[in-house]
Parts: sequence; C-alpha cells; structure tokens
Amino acid sequence: MQWAAIGRLEDIPRRGARCVKNGGMTIAVFRTADDRVFALEDKCPHRGGPLSQGIVHDGCVTCPLHNWVISLESGLAQGADEGSTVTFPVRLEGDRILLGIAAVAEEAA
Repeated sequence: MQWAAIGRLEDIPRRGARCVKNGGMTIAVFRTADDRVFALEDKCPHRGGPLSQGIVHDGCVTCPLHNWVISLESGLAQGADEGSTVTFPVRLEGDRILLGIAAVAEEAA
C-alpha cells in the first residue's frame, strides 16, 4: 500500500467531494459534515453515475442519476438496492489527506 498526498481537508467543502485520477480510474474523495473523509470509485454500481456529484448525507452519498444511496464507509448500496463500488483507505495527517492505493509491482527483469 502506498499513501499519496492528494490535498488538504479545506480543499473539499463539507458534504462535498473532489476527484483524483489513479490511472484510468477516477476516485471521488468525500468530506462529511463532521469532517470525516472517505474515498470511492466515482462510479455508482447501478448505471455508473458520477457519485462525486451526488448529495453527501448521514455517512452516505446519493447518486445524482437514479437516487441510489451508497455507504461512504463500505461502498455498498443501501436499502433494497444491491451492488457496491470500490472503496479506498483514507487518512488525515493534520489537515493533509492521504489516499491509500495499491503499490504497482515492478516487472521482473
């Protein structure tokens, strides 16, 4: 696991999100009203909607396309909906946000 500094807590509005790229994947980094930070692939499990544009509430985000509610902690769809999106570990060091991404193994020579 590698930890990448991706910005500061104040870079993300409360109950909002910012996106970062990791290869071909977009990762949405969310900040809750009580300053907890979570990271999910920016892709709803229903139809691939941009979760970063959704409404953050009660530890979840609601997809802007079809109102699916996704847990920020687990990435699981809530209620009667089924499916999940990829989650990423996040930690704060002071006000710096660090995103945990899998280390890429070097090819053998």
